[in-house]
Amino acid sequence: MSDYSRLRRQQLLREAEGYLELMVGISDLATLNQALRDRLGEKALLALSRLEPASGQRAQACYLKGQIFRSMERYAEAVEPLKQSLEFDHENIHVWLALGWCYKRIHRLDQAIQSLEEALEIDPAEAIVHYNLACYWSLARNVKLAVMYLAQAFELDPNYRDRVPVESDFDPVRNDPHFLALTSVIV
Repeated sequence: MSDYSRLRRQQLLREAEGYLELMVGISDLATLNQALRDRLGEKALLALSRLEPASGQRAQACYLKGQIFRSMERYAEAVEPLKQSLEFDHENIHVWLALGWCYKRIHRLDQAIQSLEEALEIDPAEAIVHYNLACYWSLARNVKLAVMYLAQAFELDPNYRDRVPVESDFDPVRNDPHFLALTSVIV
């Protein structure tokens, strides 16, 4: 591989990452609309389409593509590149989280849960995985598992307690006595 080819691949990856960062940054601004994110997303996808990644960059390129679709709220389209990323880097917990996030939004809660169970096998000490599993099990109306995973998230990172009151994913179990017992504990 020539130095020029390597530099060009790195440049295209950085370009796509830059557009993604802009998309994520503006998603927090309510005044900017989806159309702007979509335009940035198309530019990022164009940069990736010009990329012929080296074997070590395939996972990153696929992950970026999935994240771009996710930021464009094209969740179903994000699934395939995220799954492809896992073929090259099965141990990347961020990809498993993104995949679960997308599955939830395309109403495939079973696959969202399965994705996070995979992430949990890779890193059982990651609080966000436990928290998201609690959310997904709550949406599935399984109080026992929702409470179990939420308790583990609290144990790993007590700051997750602050998210519970505003997390709509817990609405299906919010009034359950077991959920109330866990979330009303003062630390």
